[in-house]
Amino acid sequence: MSTVHVPLHTQADRRESPAARAFRAVYNVLQLLFTLAFTSAGIVAALLVLLVTRSPRLPLRMASRMWAPTLLAGAGARFSVEGAESVDWSKPRMIVANHQSIIDICALFRAVPVPLRFVMKSEMGKVPFLGQYARAMGMVFIERDSRRAGSKMLREVVDLLRGGATLCVFPEGTRSRDGRMAPFKGGAFQAAIDAGVEVLPVAIEGAGAVLSPEGLFRVRPGRIVVRIGPPLATAGVDRQALAQQAQAAVSSMLEHKA
Repeated sequence: MSTVHVPLHTQADRRESPAARAFRAVYNVLQLLFTLAFTSAGIVAALLVLLVTRSPRLPLRMASRMWAPTLLAGAGARFSVEGAESVDWSKPRMIVANHQSIIDICALFRAVPVPLRFVMKSEMGKVPFLGQYARAMGMVFIERDSRRAGSKMLREVVDLLRGGATLCVFPEGTRSRDGRMAPFKGGAFQAAIDAGVEVLPVAIEGAGAVLSPEGLFRVRPGRIVVRIGPPLATAGVDRQALAQQAQAAVSSMLEHKA
């Protein structure tokens, strides 16, 4: 007989009383309003700094040191990072991570001690204000159903990596709805191979329980751990083999309990 996996946040919701659920709904609306307002203010500040400095380095560090920690704290997340001290952050790398929640972005900004860019879905570039910010910061957009656009994205990623950037990709292609990690797609790994940079596997644990991928905005206090593994060499490896190595490394870290 097959079983249905029920996410932990759904199980917790079922245990709450109607009054508690009503209170949490109101609280989540207030959290959402704060998140939107604080993010909008942060985008304005970042774009003004970019206008002055002509470089995205400082605005990206603002996201790491101000925006991400504030939103993680506002969500009630107890945050920790493991393995960052063992990484030589002076080298450009492609970070590959599992993806459970939009709050993964905050977790990675907070965990990585150098300016960080992301490969994002093209739909995000159409979001007012956010799209302008992402383009100004040098984020890369991918159209998943267009081979021609995919080739263009690959060239952009290779150029960024060769230029010394640290870039994050979610190789599952989308957020997990039930906590299970989907197979890593090999396409993004070709950029790391072509650029001659290492791949850095990163496991994010607990993000989906703090901010559910289901619904509009459902936040619960909890623990988020970012685990950073040893880098993977790309020389002499094909992209599918590299994707499998990276997935195995992330899976192993997710199974690890400190």
